[in-house]
Amino acid sequence: MCILLLLDDIGKKLPLKLVMICNNLVNYTSETDIDDRYGDLDSRTDSDIPEIPPSSDRTPEILKKALSGLSSRWKNWWIRGILTLTMISLFFLIIYMGSFMLMLLVLGIQVKCFHEIITIGYRVYRSYDLPWFRTLSWYFLLCVNYFFYGETVADYFATFVQREEQLQFLIRYHRFISFALYLAGFCMFVLSLVKKHYRLQFYMFAWTHVTLLITVTQSHLVIQNLFEGMIWFLVPISSVICNDITAYLFGFFFGRTPLIKLSPKKTWEGFIGGFFSTVIFGFIAAYVLSKYQYFVCPVEYRSDVNSFVTECEPSELFQLQSYSLPPFLKALLRRETISLYPFQIHSIALSTFASLIGPFGGFFASGFKRAFKIKDFANTIPGHGGIMDRFDCQYLMATFVHVYITSFIRGPNPSKVLQQLLVLQPEQQLNIYKTLKTHLIEKGILQPTLKV
Repeated sequence: MCILLLLDDIGKKLPLKLVMICNNLVNYTSETDIDDRYGDLDSRTDSDIPEIPPSSDRTPEILKKALSGLSSRWKNWWIRGILTLTMISLFFLIIYMGSFMLMLLVLGIQVKCFHEIITIGYRVYRSYDLPWFRTLSWYFLLCVNYFFYGETVADYFATFVQREEQLQFLIRYHRFISFALYLAGFCMFVLSLVKKHYRLQFYMFAWTHVTLLITVTQSHLVIQNLFEGMIWFLVPISSVICNDITAYLFGFFFGRTPLIKLSPKKTWEGFIGGFFSTVIFGFIAAYVLSKYQYFVCPVEYRSDVNSFVTECEPSELFQLQSYSLPPFLKALLRRETISLYPFQIHSIALSTFASLIGPFGGFFASGFKRAFKIKDFANTIPGHGGIMDRFDCQYLMATFVHVYITSFIRGPNPSKVLQQLLVLQPEQQLNIYKTLKTHLIEKGILQPTLKV
């Protein structure tokens, strides 16, 4: 009708107001059609999300035959137990191989977790044939890793960088190069936008960045914790592992009361049993590890030997101290004082977080999996699911440990300050030397030199 009126307006002068109303109606109708055509994704409910094909069973045939006579409940228990012991044994081997191998392990776990989450997004939305989605996702992973690991190299490998001219250029302009690389990916994303998939592409752009935040940022914090001393890496990680194992065991044998709807198999009995077991384990593990320089000394790169070293005079945090006992413990233990490493007290805070707050990382992951109708992130480890299924709590723990160290533990690091001084120009080093010398003389630490 409006079209006829507009055509008629060519020969006749219809009221201008009527023509404007028709124009607005046409525009509104076309916009409504576009929203109806391309906005169906916004109105989709959880029941409309495409089903993801279930993962195949990757349990070794030898285990299947050995456990064929057991019920599914006990079969899963044995599979989980055997694979857990295998993973713990491999973890001990990597610890023995040193800090560098632990860093490579963290990087490998990060990449695998990123792959599992991105693959879920690809499987859910693959029917839309989004251009460049997977390519850009991995490109952004590369960019973010380049930025974070470049920052680590600049902080902890200054003496090595000083000897290599090419590395000096990369470190000097590291942040600009990182930004340029990210900007290139951003432009590629904008150029890949397709009219009928605008909203979905922006959903997946956000999916990729949230995944980067969860995996890359947290793994970077894990490595930062490792440089503070291997004990800050091992105690938190082993506390989460201990809580997973003991909560599962307490829940398996004694569990009766459901804990949370997101994880129907989790029980209050497992949650409480895991808490007490983890605190005790963390306290004992802290005592054992605090005895050895290999675990308590900060990880440093020595250019003279071209390797990482863990040699130092242990700080007061890792030296035995005497503490007075409360009156009720004095009567119970029949002693006035007790000798502890101060780190053992900190381990109680770490273990408490690992057992009370850490599981919420697992609950978050359970909600994510329920939203996309999947049981596990992948089927990498038989009986356990994917790598992300095992490390959903570890990432939350890594952030807490990093915040805890920076808030309550870390002081000025002389080694790091020295490395930064060594990369300065000679004139700058001389000025700092003169300023420091004057300061020490004023403090009375150095005697002023007599002029002849």
